[in-house]
Amino acid sequence: MQHAEDESRSLVPRREPFAARLHGFALAIQRPQRALVHWLRRDLERAPHWVLLVTRGRKTGLPREVLLPCARDGARVLVISTYARRAAWLRNVEACGDVRITSGGATVDARAEVVDDLACKHGLVEALPFIPLAPWRFVQKLARGAAKPLAVAWLRRWVAARPVVLITIRSNAAAP
Repeated sequence: MQHAEDESRSLVPRREPFAARLHGFALAIQRPQRALVHWLRRDLERAPHWVLLVTRGRKTGLPREVLLPCARDGARVLVISTYARRAAWLRNVEACGDVRITSGGATVDARAEVVDDLACKHGLVEALPFIPLAPWRFVQKLARGAAKPLAVAWLRRWVAARPVVLITIRSNAAAP
């Protein structure tokens, strides 16, 4: 009897992170964020800890662009959905993994994959540690250097209730 209860508990989805309940705030600031991205586009396209991700709308089929903090490693880009599955960009990626991203000032074709397996998520954040809440160069250098053990420990908890998206730049697109 106890074994059956344990199995049924493991099938119950994890509770949504608190930040997902704040998704309405992100929706409310979309217009100012788009204006800011437009104004800072040239800098953001080259920023190593930000990615402009263009997905295809799952309902309309139209291109949808979002600015996200990220970690980069060669042809791989790692992003984490703060708002869990409430984020439209994540649902678009789930519907169609063919995306375009900014990389070194260029827009390149890529393939995005949503990772839900906890062991895989832990492996990714250990390989590409970053602090999504503070995507500034000095913080990211700390996350990959002196503060790496703390960053990885925090990320392991952070990704437990959130999907991780691994974006791989297509081989025919030159990665700077």
